[in-house]
Amino acid sequence: MEKHMENGVAHKEMLHDHDVLGKDVTREEAMHFGALTEEELVIEKKLRRKIDALVMPIVVSVYLMNYIDRNNYAAAKLQGLVEELDMTPDQYQTGLSILFVGYVLMQVPSNAVLNYVGRPSWYIGFFTLLWGLVSLVTSQVQSYKSIIGARFVLGLVEAPFFPGVLFYLSKWYTKSELNFRMALFYSGSLVSGAFGSLIAAGILSGLNGARGLSAWRWLYIIEGAITMALGVVVIFFLPDFPDTWKRLSPEERRVANRRLAIDAAEADVDVGGAMSQLQGIKLAFTDPKTYFLEAIINGSALTSPTNFFPTLTRTLGFDNIPSLLLCAPPYIFMVFWSLGHSHMSDKLGNRFWFYMYPVPIVLVGCFLFMFTNSFGARYFSLFLLVFIFAMNGTIYAWIANSIPRPPAKRAAALAFINSVGNAASIWTSPHYIPAMGIIVGLTVVAAICGFILRTMLVRDNKMLERMDGQDTELTEKDLKRLRKTAEVEGIDIAAARQLQKGYRYLI
Repeated sequence: MEKHMENGVAHKEMLHDHDVLGKDVTREEAMHFGALTEEELVIEKKLRRKIDALVMPIVVSVYLMNYIDRNNYAAAKLQGLVEELDMTPDQYQTGLSILFVGYVLMQVPSNAVLNYVGRPSWYIGFFTLLWGLVSLVTSQVQSYKSIIGARFVLGLVEAPFFPGVLFYLSKWYTKSELNFRMALFYSGSLVSGAFGSLIAAGILSGLNGARGLSAWRWLYIIEGAITMALGVVVIFFLPDFPDTWKRLSPEERRVANRRLAIDAAEADVDVGGAMSQLQGIKLAFTDPKTYFLEAIINGSALTSPTNFFPTLTRTLGFDNIPSLLLCAPPYIFMVFWSLGHSHMSDKLGNRFWFYMYPVPIVLVGCFLFMFTNSFGARYFSLFLLVFIFAMNGTIYAWIANSIPRPPAKRAAALAFINSVGNAASIWTSPHYIPAMGIIVGLTVVAAICGFILRTMLVRDNKMLERMDGQDTELTEKDLKRLRKTAEVEGIDIAAARQLQKGYRYLI
């Protein structure tokens, strides 16, 4: 900025909005950053029904099998896996944890590749087929070492699905729609927790010894085959992105892209190829919000008791089949609760308080399980522990809202945050009071980070609101921010200035 002299005193010249823009906004730009017309709103309603009717059933069904394939290890334990493979308790725990090692390692590179190839149907479908095959082949393991290898590979090939679908949904839905859809998607894990146990109970009671195979081997065969069939469905029926979905009319395709551009205050693409995947990873790792969101999601370490739900219900004094059946009610309850929770979060346009209120409920659940022994108290604690799932749809929607652009950055951030959050599943265990105490501590830290993130977003929204004026004075700090945005997006300062107008972080 230039300086001028007035009465012998040097003053900094404050640049104004028109000085930066230096030109009138074209009609095309105004339309791009405006709002949908009444005619477009009618088309949008029809478009949203089309997306919901095809995309959501597919991703929910696959996630249901994803969670079942991941957690059938715990169900298999109840029907002879440990005895048949001659595993010690520590070896069983290693087999449980090793999956998450592969899961953590694969997520960030996988989301970068997904964003680069631009074909979610083939990419996600291929890995769905692959993890179904790994699950099916696990039925043939004969030793501790082979089950460890199978579980590690299962983690590697399952890793692309969850963060990939989170990124995929953020390319279809606006921030006001995303939380409810995230909750619908996440309900796949809840339904699998409920009915996966019922399926396991049916297989374990009806197929033990059939064709000379133990019941737990049939569990892997049947569930792996179902997953492979779903992988084929994903490849041939899941649409990639709005601008490539042939079932959309030209008007629907235009509205699909426009509404996301308006929602994010820019086109949701990596402009002109300027945003390489490595740049996106670098931007994600240098944004402070990434680390606070990671600390928040790390509270999901508390979902680790769900890996042991059959074992936890077994401690209530029941045999194998009743123990599996007792797993279902807490999950079924949470399916309905989380959908209502997420609908209200979207309707009220709030993420923070819908993330925070389950925290004390979950903590009470931890303490009840740690310090009580009666059936009623311990079983009730399971209903409290699953409140962590009410938070998760909100968390992932908050991530997509807090790091909205560019896509390469959002893809890397979603994968990194989820992978580090899941790393806690490698070592947490509900069998010991110290481990439960660590989970309590992580949850408290996550709550504190939630407050910090809210403060950061409130500050950023105040800055955006200040800069929304028609002829706002732009400071050197404002100009530095604009130059950085222009450099990242591969555009000029005028376009970068226009991107900021009207955008707000959802808190």
